[in-house]
Amino acid sequence: MASQFSRRRFAAPRPSLSVAQFERPALPSSVVDAVLRFHDEEQDQGSGRTLLRLSAKRLRDAEVKAALGDQKKRAAGVAILWNEHESEIIRVLEAA
Repeated sequence: MASQFSRRRFAAPRPSLSVAQFERPALPSSVVDAVLRFHDEEQDQGSGRTLLRLSAKRLRDAEVKAALGDQKKRAAGVAILWNEHESEIIRVLEAA
């Protein structure tokens, strides 16, 4: 008995996209250290928390340039949420 339907064809599999293709490399600890040491912008967030950042003017200073090296551009988008009571980092935030 002959089949009245043609043979089923499947589409070629698409290459899968891995998450690693979209992630940025991990933030170097030297960038976090430089923001903690050289920050010049502080924004009170309440409950003893402060947001620390480097301003564009501070990023141009020689000591900051020496500490950051080629990571200067990346440090411009980093902010650290700091706990004043415990003297510890709560979270490191990085702009996309």
